[in-house]
Amino acid sequence: MRVGALVMCGGRSRRMGTSKAWLRFGEEYLLQRVVRVFRGTLEPVFVVSAPGQRLPRLPGNVGIIQDRVSDMGPLEALAAGLEAISDQADAAFACGCDAPFLRPEFVRRLARLAGEAEITVPHEDGRLHPLAAVYRVSVLPQIQEMLDAGTLRLTTLSERCCCRRVPGSALRDVDPELESLRNINTPEEYRDALSTAGILCRD
Repeated sequence: MRVGALVMCGGRSRRMGTSKAWLRFGEEYLLQRVVRVFRGTLEPVFVVSAPGQRLPRLPGNVGIIQDRVSDMGPLEALAAGLEAISDQADAAFACGCDAPFLRPEFVRRLARLAGEAEITVPHEDGRLHPLAAVYRVSVLPQIQEMLDAGTLRLTTLSERCCCRRVPGSALRDVDPELESLRNINTPEEYRDALSTAGILCRD
């Protein structure tokens, strides 16, 4: 199975108060950091942004596409991304741009575990992590049905498709603390992530 990557960065970042794509993380921006993890790990790599959104500089071989409709959340971004990648890959590892500790080994492991499942998603601490999951292009019709009905939760998609739930125990040998599942939603979480990475906050 050919697996590409989708990095979603078009959210409004209401709790953060500023675009997460432009958060500094050491010598690079957060979006650049996540894209760097995927390059050399999966191919192709696409970034899904909001219409008209300004982005940090990205490598020339990274595709940039836009949500077809604004403010429809990650489900719309997933639809736009899978549609764009469909002629180059059978599936995509999809995540947000706010995952600074995503590991290439974690990405490869989840992609290998996908098998015949339409969705392969980590399951840890009693919940699914749909923004660190592998989606087959074949789920596009189900996504469109949900969008048309105004049903926007990614976890609902997992209930409607053949979904493989991967326990954290199957991933800890490549990511002992499952830091690949850690994302940033608030200024406090951003400062904590910088501290974990040993980076001084510039505020």
